This record gives sequence, C-alpha cells and structure tokens, in this order.
Amino acid sequence: MGRGVKKVVLAYSGGLDTSVILRWLRDVYRCEIVTFTADIGQGEEVEPARAKAEMLGVKEIFIEDLRETFVRDYVFPMFRANALYEGAYLLGTSIARPLIAKRQIEILDATGADAVAHGATGKGNDQVRFELTYYALKPDVHVIAPWREWDLNSRAALIEYARQHQIPIPADKEGEPPYSMDANLLHISYEGKALEDPWVAPDEAMFRLSVAPEAAPDQPTEIVIDFEHGDPVAVDGERLTPAALLARLNRLAGANGIGRRDLVENRFVGMKSRGVYETPGGTVLLEARRAMESLTLDRGAAHLKDELMPRYAELIYNGFWFTPERQALQTLIDGTQEKVTGSVRLKLYKGNVIVTGRRSPYSLYDQEIVTFEADRVYDQRDAEGFIRLNALRLRVGARRR
Repeated sequence: MGRGVKKVVLAYSGGLDTSVILRWLRDVYRCEIVTFTADIGQGEEVEPARAKAEMLGVKEIFIEDLRETFVRDYVFPMFRANALYEGAYLLGTSIARPLIAKRQIEILDATGADAVAHGATGKGNDQVRFELTYYALKPDVHVIAPWREWDLNSRAALIEYARQHQIPIPADKEGEPPYSMDANLLHISYEGKALEDPWVAPDEAMFRLSVAPEAAPDQPTEIVIDFEHGDPVAVDGERLTPAALLARLNRLAGANGIGRRDLVENRFVGMKSRGVYETPGGTVLLEARRAMESLTLDRGAAHLKDELMPRYAELIYNGFWFTPERQALQTLIDGTQEKVTGSVRLKLYKGNVIVTGRRSPYSLYDQEIVTFEADRVYDQRDAEGFIRLNALRLRVGARRR
C-alpha cells in the first residue's frame, strides 16, 4: 500500500465513512487528496462537505450539481427500457454510480491525479459499479478501495478511529442507526441493521419520500404526463427539465403513498440482501411509459423490448453501463422510441398508480378495426384460416400420438 500514489480523487460525501477514508488515505498513502462531491438530488446540502474537506486539509475540492445530467443522461435512457432488476428493483443506486465514477476519472485527468478511491464495501455491488467504470474509461488507473485494505471492519471501529483523529461524527451515527441509506433524485434505499432480518418489517419512521398508503389522502390525485420520443417532458401541461419533472413526480407520488418496495435481491457478488426502497416518481413514470408504449409500439418491437429488458437491467445492476453490450442494447431500445409521443392520464391513490387514459398522434390503436360494431376493415372469416394454419403442427402431433 502507498507505493507510487501521489494524488488520489476520492468520491466524497462528507459522511462518516468517506471522512475516515480521507484521513486514512493521508496516513497510509501519504498522498495529496482531491475530493469530489456530486449533487444528484440526495436531498441534503452538499456544501457542508466543502467545509469538512477544508477542515481535513484538502486543497482541491470539487462540488458539482449533476441533477440534470443524472436524470437526462442516465435515468431517462434507463427508463426507455422499462428496466426492472429481478422484476421489482428500479435500479436507483445502480444508475448513479457510473456518473459519479465517470466524473472522478475526468477530475483525475484535469488535476493530474494518478489514482481514484471510493467508499464502497467489499461485500456490496457498488465496488463493482465504480471500478468497472474506472477501468472502462481509463484502463490503467490505480484504484484504492479502503474497505478491502484496512482493518476497520465495523461501524464501531470507524467511530473509534474518527474520535482518535478528531473527525466530526454525525449525530445520527453516534446512536448506531438501524439502517444505512443511499439517496438520489430517483430513490432512497435502506439496508442493514434492523432490516437484515427479512421477517422484520421496516419502521414507518424510516421513510422520507412517501407517506404510508393508509395515511394517504382519501381523494385521488389525477395527473397527465406528456411524452416526446420516449421521454417525459411535461406534467399537467407544464414543461419541465428532466430533474424538475422527476422531482415533481416524487412529490405527487410520495404524498399518495406510492413507491415503496421491500425486496430480497441477488447481489452480483453472490449473496442475497434485503433492501427497502422508496421510488415514488419512478414508479409512476414506469406505469405511464408502459401505457404510452402500449399505444404507439408495434407488437413485435414491444415484445422484443420486454425480452431484452431483464438482460439490460442486469447489466446496469452489475455495473456494466460503459460496455459495448449495454450501448448496443441502448441503440436498439432508443430506435423504438421515435413515435413514443403523446399523453397519459393517471390517478394516484393510496399506493396505487392507475392509468385512466392515453392518446398519441402516432397511435396504432384503430377503433375501426377493434370495434364490436359493424365494420368494413376486418373480415372475421379470415380468422378461420389463420387458426387452422397455426393449429397444423398441433393436429399432426395429435395424430401421431
């Protein structure tokens, strides 16, 4: 450890873990440290991270508002695929890591640093997501992963190290919080401690983005989301930037008890983990997008997308954002979105997202064909030959039996 590293770019939140890492890097690697803090809508002020880094002696401090970039270039492309990992997880943490890691590499190049560091543990997925991005963008970069190197193997050990080195400890850390959190504009995840037993229900006081469905208003909230080329652009007729639109949906959906999921998922490293998630705006957006596609996508294209989605979601979950296969899938997916334009009306009610209408100038829905009234477009007698041809192999097989 410590050999040859002169300057390292640390993904720095200002919290206990990364503040301990900052000091540990200085003591063990004896190198200059550049901190990078990304505002991706985590709901907390990021400027205090600057003061804390300065107090710890850092000279080069990068704090950037990446909310629009995050939603426009990462969240929305992922949602064009209607991506769900294992049929349930909306990938809120997974999709944020490639952006943060990419900016670390760019800052490394700009500052002349020769290493990057992150605070992900050796048990989780984030270490993979960070490092696959690092290596994809800068193949020979030196990566420092303190959780795989040091002997601070518990929260108590981190707190004791912080006390010994006069590192401020957030008040909520002193009392050993019952869970760990990761937040951004798409979601909040909760893991660990009390949630490690999958039979223990989450504490209602834990949630930050949503009310409980039973505590939501007794009257539904009706909204209309407008789409252009697969992406949402307006809510109730008001055009919004990507980040502002997702924030608006978070507020509306959260107030109606929407977006909570309690999952046991399969981590890339091989273990199962229990996580509780709040993704209010994303839950609404997924339902609205599928309703829009149901009207505008050809059957073959829609079914192909659904077949590819689990593979696409797995790539993102496992950290393979900057890979040829993800980019190839993205090109195919984006190619289906040209006509995914129109409006979807929804009711938000006590944890439910209810589609009540959809319309599009590119609709493939033809009332003249589907009507049960008389029409001159569809000859129902044609169905007989269609059915007999599809039954041919079944009839042949039955005769042989």
